[in-house]
Amino acid sequence: MAERRPRSAVPTLRRERELLRSGHALVAGVDEVGRGALAGPVTVGVVVVGLTTRSAPVGLRDSKLLSPAAREALVPALRRWAPAWAVGHASAGEVDALGILRALRLAGTRALQQLPALPALALLDGDYDWLGRPDLPPADACGPLAAPVEVVTQVKGDLRCAAVAAASVLAKVERDALMTGLDAEHPGYGWAGNKGYSAPEHLAALRELGPCAQHRRSWRLPGVPAAPQAAAAALAEQLELLDALEPVPGAGAGTGCAEELGARGA
Repeated sequence: MAERRPRSAVPTLRRERELLRSGHALVAGVDEVGRGALAGPVTVGVVVVGLTTRSAPVGLRDSKLLSPAAREALVPALRRWAPAWAVGHASAGEVDALGILRALRLAGTRALQQLPALPALALLDGDYDWLGRPDLPPADACGPLAAPVEVVTQVKGDLRCAAVAAASVLAKVERDALMTGLDAEHPGYGWAGNKGYSAPEHLAALRELGPCAQHRRSWRLPGVPAAPQAAAAALAEQLELLDALEPVPGAGAGTGCAEELGARGA
């Protein structure tokens, strides 16, 4: 049975303050939205806190636990509360060209580049570091950061950590607004309501209308074959994920998983 998210959970700055007291002047909470959508950008929010940052505004929760109205009402308070914040995006075309993990990295890097000062450490929601992997997106898509940012992952960070929860809210509200605007440009898919995810009305519209420029061709869209470059990006991403696992005994580091994937595909 799937684990239920505790709706009463109130995120705090406990984890962020532990990291700050360990010697980091600034810590950024980082979270993404739109990763599993069929259309539109993937979006990354970043919220920076320091040791003097007070407790988060009342009502803050993981964005998925809040109604749209509650999320939007929180945004002004979160922007005043955080010493710095930013939101970055990677387009549907960039998701297809780079794969979702590198597109997330691109969006996250774009968000970090907007900050007045880079944090020394990023607290990333989840258990996989897609932000700090060394294989960054192409230089022409996004220039390098002025300094390296250490990444620490936190399972259920959006539930437990106030900076991460705040990042999720800011990212969600901004992406939802973008999808509502795109709905007016590409009517018929219901994006103002489903925000590009695989809701029944969206899937039905895809079958009837076909995809538009905002759809991710590398996703399994109903009745739409994946483009060759999208399939190549998806394979590269599978290799990256496998390469992050423990190497196969007796194989060179970073090669065993890739070889195993190739053998399975033979």
